[in-house]
Amino acid sequence: MSRVSKSLKNAKVGVFFFTVSIFLQFFSRKIFLDELGDDFIGLESTLRSILGFLNLAELGIGTAIGFTLYKPLYDNNQKEINKIIALLGVLYKKIGLAILAVGSIISLFFPLIFSDTNFSLLLIYFVFYTLMASTLLAYFVNYHASLFGADQKGYIIQKYFQSFNIIRVLLQVIVVIYYKNFFLYIILELLFSVVYSIVLRKKIKQIYPWLIINYSEKSSVIREYPQVIKKIKQVFFHKMSQFVKNGTDNLLIYGLINLQSVAMFGNYFLVFSKLNSLIMMAFAGTGSAVGNLIAEDDKENIKKVFWELVTIQFFIAGFFSLTIYHTMDALIILWLGEKYVLSQLILILFISNFFIMQISSTIDRFKNAYGLYSDIWAAVSEAIINLGVSFILGKIYGIAGIIMGTLSSMFIIAVLWKPYFLFKHGFNKNVLTYWKGLIPILVIFALSGFSVNFLVNKFFITDSSSGIIDWVLYATKITVLVLTIYGTLLFCFIKSFRVFAYRVKSLIMKRINN
Repeated sequence: MSRVSKSLKNAKVGVFFFTVSIFLQFFSRKIFLDELGDDFIGLESTLRSILGFLNLAELGIGTAIGFTLYKPLYDNNQKEINKIIALLGVLYKKIGLAILAVGSIISLFFPLIFSDTNFSLLLIYFVFYTLMASTLLAYFVNYHASLFGADQKGYIIQKYFQSFNIIRVLLQVIVVIYYKNFFLYIILELLFSVVYSIVLRKKIKQIYPWLIINYSEKSSVIREYPQVIKKIKQVFFHKMSQFVKNGTDNLLIYGLINLQSVAMFGNYFLVFSKLNSLIMMAFAGTGSAVGNLIAEDDKENIKKVFWELVTIQFFIAGFFSLTIYHTMDALIILWLGEKYVLSQLILILFISNFFIMQISSTIDRFKNAYGLYSDIWAAVSEAIINLGVSFILGKIYGIAGIIMGTLSSMFIIAVLWKPYFLFKHGFNKNVLTYWKGLIPILVIFALSGFSVNFLVNKFFITDSSSGIIDWVLYATKITVLVLTIYGTLLFCFIKSFRVFAYRVKSLIMKRINN
């Protein structure tokens, strides 16, 4: 199966399951907020953020191992693959034990951390240790699953993970409605994680019968890969920066504001995080496909694929940014109620973060495929800027100030630094070629944004929050308008977008003819 075919299969499976999951998450979020309360949802989000901090101990091992697997998978070197997976197992076991130890120590301070909450310490400890146990399964049982991702078979993980996730959420909804029991709600998380781990391990044995699950020389294998250990140390700092960017907002909001604000922030965060994840599913397998492409070392093809992905990602970022801007407030009112609508400034900041994350994802994909992790200072700087600005502005402007911290750090590092680093050390070219190619796309996005905003204000005056049908009709009109203006301008003026459009047309025609 070709790289493109594998990528498409990953995308189709991922998008299907994830779309179902997203609708279920939105449906269940409303029920959980109503039945369990804002405070409990805020508490759960805060404890998950603490676990996210503990997961920093993962050090980016999975990323570094994935990079190391590209070449032996391309060469079908089964002996080498077994050694690398064994190395992953040794390292993950050490990390899992470290997470358990540090998590236990942190939990000793829960009486101080959660002194202002109305929940019993028994419940807080139960939620924390149940979620931690669920997390640790990935370190002790599921680590072989990294092979699926590197081998462009991520769709297998998604198929099982999303299926179990959908069933779990449905059962949680039933438990919450009929029993309103916090303990049953949380225990289902661990139960389904255990079942998922067992099923996934059996699937690994089935697809890779030659894979040695219990490698006999695990300890000695560490000494054979000093380069991998070096990459892991470098990736750690990038993982730390990523956590600060995505995982500390809940902690800062709890510390600077309150648990209710964590829940309100979480509603918007859910929309954007699920949208980000959906897009990641659509691009599932492209990371390993790029790694495979770079292993072939065809510079002309690398350049062509890079610009196609840049343009596609820009189109997706612009399309969703413009659509969400005009439909989000009404969606929140219909979904949760008017009291959960945050300010227009907060919405714009969320959209800005989403936009930067999307347009920089292609840079990250190629940077990871080249194994370019040595810019440790950039990762540290991103984390410091994020935390510093978020803390200072958060005390002044609340939620908006905290999001500004994330936005400022992403702009400096993701937008300005990472392209320079990739072009200098990966492509061996001047970064000006990147900006020359990007500026026309930026101009088209800005022009599209002004045009859409003008037409919406002029002709689309309607109460889109009066009912679900009205909102759907309004959102459909906005979608068509954005697609027409933004898509047409990109097609007319950006060559790489035309190449992508013709490729999609060719695939559709082939399907129809078959």
